[in-house]
Amino acid sequence: MFANVGLLLSLALLIWLVLRGVNVILASLLAAIVVALSNGLPLTESLLQHYATGRSGAFTFAGQFFLIFIAGAIFGKVMAEGRATTTIALMFRDLLGRERVLWIIMLACALLTYGGVVVFVVIFAVYPLAMELARDANTPKRLLAGAAALGAGTFTMTAMPGTPSIHNVIAARALGTDLFAAPMLGIVASALMVVFGMAYLERERRAALARGEGFDPAPHEHVPEDDELEAGLPGRAVALVPLLVVLGIIIGPRLLGMVVAPDSDTLMARVIGFAASQPVFWPSLALAVGTVLALLLLPRLRGQWLASMGRGTNDAILPIMNTAAIIGFGGVVIQTAGFAAFSGLVVDSGLPPLLSAYLSVSTVAAITGSASGGLQIFMASLAPRYLEMGIEPELLHRISTLASGGLDSLPHCGAVVVMLTIMSLTYRKAYRDIAMVTIVVPVMAGLLVLALAALAA
Repeated sequence: MFANVGLLLSLALLIWLVLRGVNVILASLLAAIVVALSNGLPLTESLLQHYATGRSGAFTFAGQFFLIFIAGAIFGKVMAEGRATTTIALMFRDLLGRERVLWIIMLACALLTYGGVVVFVVIFAVYPLAMELARDANTPKRLLAGAAALGAGTFTMTAMPGTPSIHNVIAARALGTDLFAAPMLGIVASALMVVFGMAYLERERRAALARGEGFDPAPHEHVPEDDELEAGLPGRAVALVPLLVVLGIIIGPRLLGMVVAPDSDTLMARVIGFAASQPVFWPSLALAVGTVLALLLLPRLRGQWLASMGRGTNDAILPIMNTAAIIGFGGVVIQTAGFAAFSGLVVDSGLPPLLSAYLSVSTVAAITGSASGGLQIFMASLAPRYLEMGIEPELLHRISTLASGGLDSLPHCGAVVVMLTIMSLTYRKAYRDIAMVTIVVPVMAGLLVLALAALAA
């Protein structure tokens, strides 16, 4: 009984510390110590092995995925500093019209993140344009956060086939699948998230206008004019080429695999097989090629290639270490009798295996406040049980990634904290809209797709 109470207290402590703004690494260490002491686990073994270097340890995760984190961060940084991201966002403004501010922000964030640009870089890059458009359309700033969260933190993170997101890579590496696992389910889920999410945001926009709620920048925020945004921008073709090349390298082998016999002894067949077997290296390679192209094509980067790449590398450190810290905490938790009881409860619950798996991932992601952290813990501890039940790896891949991107966005989620900070918003003002598009909408889409998968089985 005391052990289970200690486990719950450690979870409450982790959430409370994160909400208080305490460093995630420190918070996870303190919570891991509470778990170890309350459950009778050896403290040295818990911290030095289970937390740090064990199968589900922080540095095990960081070592496995550091390449994709760094490649994505560097690509995002050079695209942002070369102002290619701004050009792409303005392209959507010109195509859709200034008044469709929420669609512009959502689509710009979606294209950039699907192309491998890191989420936080996307938010920084798109926010100035979002402010200008919101001012002109008199749109409340809280809805900008919702549109950015929908485009950058939902379907391109967990559902779209081929996305180089860390969530897709984690599932592919653990299950031996590729980034295109269960593509039709992913496409359906993506469409549902876009439809439901934008329907909610547009309804809120109309309601806000009707009650006189309008654009509300923070006192210290500067809203740029068109000439500021458009000064020194690269052309659309130049801005799009690196992004499209990244997508082409990732998607190309999958398309070629439809026409090239996989057992043929040709160079093309070997490349296709290599790409499919390398869920970490292949998208990292694509991002590296995109980075080289961006450095060559974007004039603002001339003379500062290494400096820009260095800043991108720095940008990778905090996300990978924060995610690793949460996973290290989970590495201690899964050693406890309480987690073993939880595992037995969900796996042997009598629920359909796919629904049980979905609920398992959702629960762990909710506890950790991290989609990637929850997914990695699930893959290391529970996924083998579901494979033994007969779930196809490709199906488990897509359902588990969808499940990870829902309840992870509870208030203690680090991504939510950072987004609100970037946009100078408070939980009271903006969290409801973020929660609707990153929790309610993805959960609805995920459960509908789960039902479709069950009917098709």
